[in-house]
Amino acid sequence: METILEINQLHKTYGTLTAVDHISLKIEKGHVYGILVPNGSGKSTTIGMVLNVVNPTSGDYKWFEGTTSNHDALKRIGAIIEHPNFYPSMSAVQNLELVCKIKNINTSKIIEKLTVVDLLSRKHSPFKSYSLGMKQRLAIASALLNDPEILILDEPTNGLDPQGIRQIRDIIQKIAASGTTILLASHLLDEVEKVCSHVLVLRQGKMLYSGPVDEMNRNHGSIFIDAADRDALHTFLKDKPYAGSITRHDDGLEVKLYEDVDNAQINKEAFESGLVLNKLLHKKQSLEDQFIELTNQN
Repeated sequence: METILEINQLHKTYGTLTAVDHISLKIEKGHVYGILVPNGSGKSTTIGMVLNVVNPTSGDYKWFEGTTSNHDALKRIGAIIEHPNFYPSMSAVQNLELVCKIKNINTSKIIEKLTVVDLLSRKHSPFKSYSLGMKQRLAIASALLNDPEILILDEPTNGLDPQGIRQIRDIIQKIAASGTTILLASHLLDEVEKVCSHVLVLRQGKMLYSGPVDEMNRNHGSIFIDAADRDALHTFLKDKPYAGSITRHDDGLEVKLYEDVDNAQINKEAFESGLVLNKLLHKKQSLEDQFIELTNQN
């Protein structure tokens, strides 16, 4: 599969502060990547370096398998890394025409891109009349004008209400379905889980995980179980091959699972051991649970 971006031991320090700590990764064509980060974890610095606006301290990166210079590579990239910045009194069409002029892009794509972001009906409305969500959607249209091979979005739903978040999410999925590779930086786990195929987890400049979302989320979860005799229940569970750590709570036991197990099997074996269960719930671990566990352990 074609590699869009390859990063090798990228490192950035500001005096004694390490912003990015020897990150290596590959972004492959046709996928939607989510950069999942707590605030201040090196996300903006990493994006800035690969967009040639921040100089790395060490390490390197190459776009499109090194077949083109960084300057020419930028012409094949669309990016939104700041808040939308358009002329307030100009319409969507006028603002995009100006973007085309600055970037030396043909204006023939303007109507098409306004359609993609669902702003065609407001194409002649002044930018100052737009809601925050509409402004963000116009910024996405602007980034799409050159038909980029990869679209980089830094917190595209920041500050939006649930409806605005859903609109942006739908647009991202529509763009991805057309074959465009997307790199989405967000602190919203739900957003990453719903739109991304791959996830990169950063904390304090270090890469904690890089891979498919479903592999990060591939776990067996936990069962919440209870019986009148909890000591006997604990003894029953501790030697089971599927049972990991067992935690006592006021309302029963929580058992981390090492492998998949059927609730009916647990209930049957417990009954055969003289235990009558009054609670048996199975909970899969969410991406949020995985993220918190991962960032707390490192």
